[in-house]
Amino acid sequence: MTHDEALALYNAGPKIVVKSLCDLSNTIEFHHEQIKSLKVKIAKLSKNSSNSSKRPSSDDITKPNNKKNKKGGKRKIGGQPGHERHVRPPFTDDQIDKTHPYILTGCPVCEGQVSILDAPPRIIQQMELLEVPIIKEEHRSYPVWCEKCQQIHYMPFPANVVKEGLFKERLTALVAYMKNVCHASFSTIRKFIRDVLGENVSRGYLRKVIEKVSQSLEAPYSELLDRLPFEQRVNVDETGHKENKAKFWTWVFKAELYVLFKIDKSRGSKVLIDVLGKEFNGVLGCDYFSAYHKYMKDFNVTIQFCIAHLIRDIRFLTTLPDEESKAYGEKLLDEFRNMFKIIHERDYMIPEDFTNALEKAKERIVTAALQDVPSRLNKNGKEEKREAKNMANRFRKNGKAYFEFITTPGIDPTNNVAEQAIRFIVIDRHVTQGTRSIKGRKSCERLWTVIATCALQGRSAFNFILQAVKAYFKNGPAPSLIPDTS
Repeated sequence: MTHDEALALYNAGPKIVVKSLCDLSNTIEFHHEQIKSLKVKIAKLSKNSSNSSKRPSSDDITKPNNKKNKKGGKRKIGGQPGHERHVRPPFTDDQIDKTHPYILTGCPVCEGQVSILDAPPRIIQQMELLEVPIIKEEHRSYPVWCEKCQQIHYMPFPANVVKEGLFKERLTALVAYMKNVCHASFSTIRKFIRDVLGENVSRGYLRKVIEKVSQSLEAPYSELLDRLPFEQRVNVDETGHKENKAKFWTWVFKAELYVLFKIDKSRGSKVLIDVLGKEFNGVLGCDYFSAYHKYMKDFNVTIQFCIAHLIRDIRFLTTLPDEESKAYGEKLLDEFRNMFKIIHERDYMIPEDFTNALEKAKERIVTAALQDVPSRLNKNGKEEKREAKNMANRFRKNGKAYFEFITTPGIDPTNNVAEQAIRFIVIDRHVTQGTRSIKGRKSCERLWTVIATCALQGRSAFNFILQAVKAYFKNGPAPSLIPDTS
């Protein structure tokens, strides 16, 4: 508004001035609300893995050039001073297939006579692939003529030979290992067999090989599935899965001694009921997803919600434009820092003092979450500080479920173990683009279960798959994924 326009408005009389002031006030208030709303939207759009449940791969990984702020010289590549040297243990004598002796026949300096000393030799050990690293076999059943019944007969092939087909035990296990441990596609495995082993196979046959491995792992997988409802502690997480462009979900169930995967169309509590049952009496570690809320409410299940997820949600409050909500978030973060300080000092405290200190820290956190919660209603009666209000309601309804680890031995306050167990599945998803049938789904469930469980137990996934395949071809008992603790 110019000076002349303002003067004309003033001379128009009180009614016009009052109306103009009211209109300007309403416009300013409207834009103020719009700015506040946009600031909240910016904060939500700026969420990353540090202040939300977004995966780290979704973060903006570009970083500013901080070379000017670096102090000191550039760190050298390789092992650092004081780092313990790691050396490969040498092959034993019974592992050596061929030796090459090197003995001087004369002195390399003066050409004088030399004698062999009774001392260990210097050694360089090597490994090499065979030029043709496969053995090719042929089974022949010759025809015989029976004069009595006037028919030609053939001696039946052994059942395990028919079951094996073109690929025998070790080659079958290798295909499964490359497919699921090495995340190789069928096309990549086909190229390996063609270029390294010198043979041609189709992708369709490789799919049949994986199906044989899947059948060999049915019993070990079912054994874990039957045992899971009786575990005292289970951590759960889920991630997306594709099957013929349809949306599925890969669920991971992490127990103390094993890991089990389940692919399902549902992301709801139905999967928890199918796997853990309605009578699950252990403690379930998980994030704050709604399916776990429903399972806890419907069947009175004890749950440890992930504190790491909670802290990220609290940290989001500190990014909001509202100063009261920001201060509320900072207050909560300070109390959580105090609690983790106690956890880090656990080794220097007796168990009773440690538990009492955690209980007091818990009380301070809950008090900070429920007292002096920022709140303001707008003229329409709508809560303007709903982010802080929602956080307080979370503590009011489920605050106890964040601190079960204090009174339940062996419970982790975070759900990191389940998230770590499911991480390699994401890599596999990007390589394979999901599954195409229920057979492919079951193959993934069983092989992923073997891979993760063997990694947890320090066992070789290839050797376990090989043992299972051998047992399957010979109709023997399958090996178990449950370690013998006797």
